[in-house]
Order: sequence, then C-alpha cells, then structure tokens
Amino acid sequence: MPSARTFRAALVQLRSGRSVAPNMETAEALIRRAAKDGAVYVQTPENTSIMELEIERLVSELETEEKSAPLAQLQALAKELGIWLHVGSLGVKLDQGKVANRSYLIAPDGIVAARYDKLHMFDVDLAGGESYRESHTIKPGTKAVLADLPWGRLGMSVCYDLRFPALYGALAAAGADLIAAPAAFTKQTGEAHWRVLLRARAIETGAFVLAAAQGGPHENGRSTYGHSMIVSPWGEVLAEAGEDPQVLLADIDPELSAETRAKVPSLRHGREFEVEIAGEKVAPKERYHDPLRVSLRGGTWLRSLVRLGRVLR
Repeated sequence: MPSARTFRAALVQLRSGRSVAPNMETAEALIRRAAKDGAVYVQTPENTSIMELEIERLVSELETEEKSAPLAQLQALAKELGIWLHVGSLGVKLDQGKVANRSYLIAPDGIVAARYDKLHMFDVDLAGGESYRESHTIKPGTKAVLADLPWGRLGMSVCYDLRFPALYGALAAAGADLIAAPAAFTKQTGEAHWRVLLRARAIETGAFVLAAAQGGPHENGRSTYGHSMIVSPWGEVLAEAGEDPQVLLADIDPELSAETRAKVPSLRHGREFEVEIAGEKVAPKERYHDPLRVSLRGGTWLRSLVRLGRVLR
C-alpha cells in the first residue's frame, strides 16, 4: 500500500532543435500536460532549450543566468502551476567563451531551489565518425548537489554522469532517496547502455532514478535515444517512453528506498581497500582516488563512504 509520501512524477521527453523559441513552446505545452495529469514533480531533459553543435552559434544563442529568458519562463511556469519543476539543463553563458551545462530545480513559488553544473564532460569518439568534445565549450562543475523535496531527498546528475557510479554512491551516502539523470544520450550509446546503466545506478544506490531524455533525429543532424525512464530502487522499470516527444508518468513512494536498503544494506558494507598488481608495487599515495565531497545544506561537507581503488601502471 502506498505511503503518505507518495507523489506523482512526470518526465517530459523532447526533441529540441536549434532555435530556442519553438523548443520552449513545446516544453511548456508538455509541462502543462504533465501538471494537468497530476504531476507535482516534472523533469525535462538535458539541453531543454536548444540542441546545437556549432560552438559559435550556441554561444550566441545563450545568455547569462541573470538574463536567461528560458529560465525566467520556466520559473514563471512552475509558480503558475504550483509544481516542482526540474529543468534537466540549460546552457548558461560564462566568461571567456565557456558555458555551463546547468540543471535547475525550481520550487512551486518560482524560486530556484538548487543548481547543479554537469561534472563529467562527454569527450568521446564513437563508431562511424560520431565525435563529441564537450570540454571545448562547457566548463565542468565541481560539486555534487542534493535538495530536499516534500517527499524525499533528491540527488542531481546530468547525462554522462550516469557512467560514474562514485557520484551516485556519494549522493546515496548523503541521503538521496531519488536521483535525477536528465540526458541527451546518443542513439548509438543509448541502444547499448542506457537501460542497463539506469537500472544499475538504481540497484547500487537503492534509490529511484528518474531520467528525462531527448529522443529522435534532431535539426542539428544528431540522433538521441529517447526512452525516458523511471526505475525503482529494486531495479524495476516503472515507466519507459519511446522515441517521440511525450509525457511519462509514475507514482513514486520514497519509502521503498528505505525498504530496499534494509533488504540489501550494501551502502553500509563498503570497505576501503588497497590495489595490488602481482609483482609490482603501488605507491601508498597512489592507492586511492580522493573521496568525493558532497555539498550539503548549511555549507557543511560529507565525505563519501565510497573510496575507489586506482590501478596505476
């Protein structure tokens, strides 16, 4: 039986193009539909306002956070609808030609409750000549971020972050019952890895994972995988979209996170370890990555319970 903490979540799947205005028109219409269907938490995908590969054109289309028309529009919409609106990410102009890939959690009063800048940059060379260098344009973030919703604690991530389980372990260690993973996964990597990565992160952390996605062929020539998804702490896929723009709904009971962690308390069983390569020595200072640090309310810091062994040759 659902607990008193149960709430309805919605994921808005988009196919953003190269012009901000029509993208925002589509996003607003789908957000309104989600709210009409009873969603009190609505998430949009990465790059909600624009999908642009040409760096000069992208930078010319963006503004600073203070001048961002898409952000102002979404703040007003959240206030009008009285919902928690999680903007998967917007491009935000910074200094020296760089931008931030910034996720926003907007409260029902229209105030930004939390900001998260994507930590991990998608610098890859895929089959067929498909290549990306986010670090050429985007300035990576430096902090993991969590925020308290009325129903539970939300950890924030964006797209390529999904491939870094230490981040998700740190969010879980800091009390996340829910973890957001808005994305614009490529079609190629999505077909191979999207579903298994989302389920793995949910199972490892004992948290709900909510991932709104871009989907389909885009105006910029890129194709994204879509398949927005909500996964339970036990790894069950509660809802999954196809490729086209749409609204995906599911009722979420955060109590299931605590129940799952009680069944399999792996978050409490982690141990520090050393790495040994047979016949070789590993210098003590090189044995571990430094633990992730997670920014919490009040400016305090929590060291992750996770320490990763690092093999150096």
